[in-house]
Amino acid sequence: MLDTAKFLIEAQGVSVKADGRMIIDHVDLTVSPSEIVTLIGPNGAGKTTLIKSVLGLRKLTAGSVHIRPHTVIGYMPQRLTVDPNLPLTVRRFIGLAGKMAKGKRQSVLDEVGVLPIVDSSIHDISGGEMQRVLLARALLRDPDLLVLDEPAQAVDINGQAELYQLISAIRAERGCGVLMVSHDLHLVMSATDKVLCLNNHLCCVGHPEAVSKDPNYVELFGPQVADSLALYHHHHDHEHAVDGHIVPGGSDDEASHEGHQHG
Repeated sequence: MLDTAKFLIEAQGVSVKADGRMIIDHVDLTVSPSEIVTLIGPNGAGKTTLIKSVLGLRKLTAGSVHIRPHTVIGYMPQRLTVDPNLPLTVRRFIGLAGKMAKGKRQSVLDEVGVLPIVDSSIHDISGGEMQRVLLARALLRDPDLLVLDEPAQAVDINGQAELYQLISAIRAERGCGVLMVSHDLHLVMSATDKVLCLNNHLCCVGHPEAVSKDPNYVELFGPQVADSLALYHHHHDHEHAVDGHIVPGGSDDEASHEGHQHG
């Protein structure tokens, strides 16, 4: 039995079936305070479905989800379509989130680096700037858990790296847990504590280095991708247990870099 008090969110045996097809099949997931957990997998693997399921936006076929009482969640959806004929500045868009304390919007926009474009039309800003605006909107509630569905989509490669660095900095400053979706393990390796690799079921889970070497990951993405990741060295100022959880003062031994495998 897991200690649910230590987790912001805990999902056990989550399954979702639609049109006769199992989209996600018996997936377990936990996110602790100050932990970044990343879901990776190919298109159609069920990553967004899992996000929506744990947030209560998608009905479960089986399993359970427990969110720690009084947990505030900030959600950044994968897509947000705004009518191109609607005149809307960044300031006005953020204002649609509702009443906030004086200076709150400005502070959050400054935190994500888009305060200089506050009076620009959201139709004129870049993809990277728009993603930061959406991130700011998710942060307005001072969330305990930040849920980000493909936060780096429509962003160039340099902008993606900067955005993941920003997410890491937000976690460090705020102490919030982060659950996010990404297609690219290489990009998120330095910005995550634990990786869950999905392909409708849970293929493997653990520290990103361990997942990159897991036979299930190699089979799913191919040896070329795995070999390219082997060139990357992951640095942290803390240690990881076998399942990816942070271990204060842990030993940097071989066992801390092995991930679980699931059939």
